[in-house]
Amino acid sequence: MNKSHRGSVKLEDCEIIAHKKYEADQFVLTLASDYISNNTKPGQFVHATVSEKLLMRRPISIMSVNSKENTFDLLYKVVGDGTRELSKRKVGEQISVMGPIGNGFNFDSVKRPIMIGGGVGIPPMVALAQQLNLKTQKPLAIFGSEVEFPFEMEITDKSYPFIENPATMSLLHEWEIDCLLTSNSDFQGVYKGYVTDLAREYLNTLSVEELREVKIFACGPDMMLKAVKTLASQLNVECELSLEEFMACAIGGCAGCVVEIETEIGKSMKRVCVDGPIFDANSIFQ
Repeated sequence: MNKSHRGSVKLEDCEIIAHKKYEADQFVLTLASDYISNNTKPGQFVHATVSEKLLMRRPISIMSVNSKENTFDLLYKVVGDGTRELSKRKVGEQISVMGPIGNGFNFDSVKRPIMIGGGVGIPPMVALAQQLNLKTQKPLAIFGSEVEFPFEMEITDKSYPFIENPATMSLLHEWEIDCLLTSNSDFQGVYKGYVTDLAREYLNTLSVEELREVKIFACGPDMMLKAVKTLASQLNVECELSLEEFMACAIGGCAGCVVEIETEIGKSMKRVCVDGPIFDANSIFQ
């Protein structure tokens, strides 16, 4: 494991406080942990045991934390045996969790953070939104999904040139953070198209001076991340991407999650778990 992460990861049994199911086999799992809820950086994840039947842990991004209640939330979608077993776990049970793992987003000095999340790539963007300073930052979240969104939504009275009375994520609305939703399905108040289509529409409304203040943060499927990288390059704005890979150990020992990264001295293989999962967009998808 990287020395920088060696002292930050803790293994503990976390009690399930809530386990809420949404449409399309999507779940939000709330776990109790004083350590993780108070030591997590936006963009980090945990490695969780899903059941006694399966020894292999599953990496899941941390979506939000509640340091007052000492809890944290995980959003996941049932896509295989592991997450299917996890979906059966009940309130009051305990889950072995290792975390928080990985680096985090570099966002403190960014005046206009644009957070783009696709599907199960939404949680790191919510985690980032939770930590922003609205006195100095003017953020916008753009979330996309091809199925029902895994959170409460509400229709706002705001208006944009490209959509009137848009729907938003209720939690971000509570945090006073603007959030726009997009999908190729027909949902009320939801922009029809891809997240990059909506992001381009919004960014085109900004002045040259405002564009200089923008930095894009994104997490989602590789195809989406490649499109986000292209958009950022065309508009000459900074961009950080959060990668998702299959992992065995998640602490840098197995090297099962390596990806090729462009560095100052050439190409290098980096581990998504401890060298990432956040990378500068210019260094990946060459």
